[in-house]
Amino acid sequence: MEHSKAAEALVEQNTLLADLTHAGDPAAPVPTCPGWTLRQLVKHVGRGHRWAAAIVRDRAQDPVDPATVPGGKPPRDQDGTTAWLTESPSVLFDAVTATGADTPVWTFTGPKPAGWWIRRRLHEAVVHHADAAIALGAPFAVDPAVAADGVSEWLSLLSARTVDEPLLAAGATMHLHATDDGLGAAGEWLVRAGGTGVEWEHGHGKGAAAVRGTAADLLLVLLRRVPADRVEVHGDAGILDTWLARTPF
Repeated sequence: MEHSKAAEALVEQNTLLADLTHAGDPAAPVPTCPGWTLRQLVKHVGRGHRWAAAIVRDRAQDPVDPATVPGGKPPRDQDGTTAWLTESPSVLFDAVTATGADTPVWTFTGPKPAGWWIRRRLHEAVVHHADAAIALGAPFAVDPAVAADGVSEWLSLLSARTVDEPLLAAGATMHLHATDDGLGAAGEWLVRAGGTGVEWEHGHGKGAAAVRGTAADLLLVLLRRVPADRVEVHGDAGILDTWLARTPF
């Protein structure tokens, strides 16, 4: 996803999260983030945007302690907290502009261009918007193209990890298929075991398990936010079950 489109989507999802949580009880529990309240969720997201901004601004080549991030704590009042969360993405955008989107900085998966963090923070906001909606029993919506890109980003993060247990059995292939209109190749993924982790590519093909659903449902199932019965599974359903059991990152 281009930086400009990712930035636009990040503002939208972050604003939806801010509006939703502003209307909710800050002490309400978040079932999909055990032990968290809505206020803790908001703090996590807003501080995360500012943490990414600090990494970019300082051109960090090593991890930055989130506790040291300037402005990393929201105000105590609800109105102030909402304003703090709403303005947090702009802190990241300003840092990327000042540093240069192509300047390499630290990420979870090795040095990447500073603009990488905009897409990462977009999908963090998407998933935590879903967390807040689930906690409050509110509707959740995300553009299918954004959700599909979230699936791709999640697979990219997984493929960059070394894992102790294989996420898929040797030779097994899982085909993910988003049923939304207009996504084309961006809405299909072939995932297979590879090396010490997984490999994936966009494409259509027969897999030992085929998982079909809207891009939003695929994303939320893969991120363990909603039950697997939100999607259709054809073939060996145990493949998806094993995948979910071994990707609780």
